[in-house]
Amino acid sequence: MQRILIVTDAWHPQINGVVRTLASLVRELTDRGFEVKVVAPQDFRTIPCPTYPEIRLALTGADGMARVIDGFRPDAVHIATEGPLGFAARRVCLRRGMGFTTSLHTRFPEYLRKRAPIPERLTYNVLRWFHNAASACLVPTESMRRQLEPLGFRNLVTWTRGIDRDIFRPSEPIALDLPRPIFVTVSRLAPEKNIEGFLDLDLPGSKLVVGDGPSMAGLVARYPDVHFAGLQTGDALARYYSSADVFVFPSKTDTFGNVLIEALACGVPLAAFPEPGPVDVIADSGAGVISEDLREACLGALSIDRQAAIRRSYAYNWEACAEIFLDHTFAAAAGHGRRDSMAA
Repeated sequence: MQRILIVTDAWHPQINGVVRTLASLVRELTDRGFEVKVVAPQDFRTIPCPTYPEIRLALTGADGMARVIDGFRPDAVHIATEGPLGFAARRVCLRRGMGFTTSLHTRFPEYLRKRAPIPERLTYNVLRWFHNAASACLVPTESMRRQLEPLGFRNLVTWTRGIDRDIFRPSEPIALDLPRPIFVTVSRLAPEKNIEGFLDLDLPGSKLVVGDGPSMAGLVARYPDVHFAGLQTGDALARYYSSADVFVFPSKTDTFGNVLIEALACGVPLAAFPEPGPVDVIADSGAGVISEDLREACLGALSIDRQAAIRRSYAYNWEACAEIFLDHTFAAAAGHGRRDSMAA
């Protein structure tokens, strides 16, 4: 049985797109007969992340990571995040001449700039240094690949996403007793998600927000007419999607947005800004409306047939996601594109 090591600073109990992507990938790989070990913060002592205490940062270095790698003896290594664990794994792999892949899930420079006065250029310099040591850096959309290449990122590979169709499908709506039409967003409630960009819109009917996060209390106080459903998962989340007429994606910092394709699978048309993620997901499918005027996109999406949304969702599946992952991680392990250990 071949062994795959995935190193990630984002893992359960966090609930976000990175965790959901990796968890679904692990299930797919395990079903295919691979032995997968996820190295996550829970394996070490942790401290709360500054400005975001819900996220725990692992306290370890290269020596601790080396012991994990020696104990598991992986056939392939993937470094999923640019946190303490990712840096430790990168250092060990480069020291030992082990090929590895990385993935870029988050527009971290933009996220950080929302929280601290750190120029995006400096953060992109760090990310470029981090990812260019890998044999391949997996990015979620073709638009993201095109944005990163002029910034000096190399070996970029477009890595699709999938949908758990046992959960995300047209379902019995939640009995919300809200005026129609219902516009919904599903998101972690944090400054970088631009939730206010949705809630400030002058729209008919009702606005529904599903999710939780550090901005929750402030948003509830500021927008008393909005229905906040809190964190929802599984079948309950699918029912909330199915209750809405339009799914609104106000973020300008996400690289993909798994919630986009979950909403489509539940038959909900999309409204979004022209950003990586929505641009690629909607493309020319007619399953949503993209506009710099988010209100215009919301109103336009009301006329879209829900079947168009469902049809577009079938472009995404975890089988294709796993194939891309396996092709590049095992190519890296075989020695393709290894970097000099001095890069550590």
